[in-house]
Amino acid sequence: MARWEGNARGRLERAALDLFTEQGYDRTTVAQIAKRANLTERSFYRWFPDKREVLFGGSEELEERFIAAIGAVPEGTGPLATLMAAFGTAPEVFRPRDFLRERAAVIAANPPLQERELIKLASLSRALTAALRERGHDAATAHLATDAGMAIVRITAQRWLADGDADYARLLSAGAADLLSVLTQDGALAQP
Repeated sequence: MARWEGNARGRLERAALDLFTEQGYDRTTVAQIAKRANLTERSFYRWFPDKREVLFGGSEELEERFIAAIGAVPEGTGPLATLMAAFGTAPEVFRPRDFLRERAAVIAANPPLQERELIKLASLSRALTAALRERGHDAATAHLATDAGMAIVRITAQRWLADGDADYARLLSAGAADLLSVLTQDGALAQP
């Protein structure tokens, strides 16, 4: 073992992503990840409960950021506008774009990771809905706003990763406009 190096969590994330890309998720072990990061398996388990979780580091920080941002939005702001303001803070906790692109490819190729991502997104949605409820929005409105907001964020993230020069805030606004456009097509929002 080499002498102590900082950023153990980041080194483990990078090592796992590299190994998952090189040899596949199923063929990668925690021991290999730890060795690649120049750490022990014990160190790995201090940071992550299992090898799936290594690619989802930062999700708690993102959720905390969103909840804090929701709380900072002025009272009386609509639920979707509240979420959009919160979602605008996401780049503050994002990993580098190249890392996120590689991560997305590994997740797309591995059902266990897809499952974990869906669980994480469902947990985030529940937390956002609860935060909107705490602001006084009824359950149905909070849930609908969260579902719409998560759709906007998903499209924004895909576009942001695809375009290396894209501005996240601009893409977020465009995603909201696209959702409105879809909802108004063919009279979906027309009055009876």
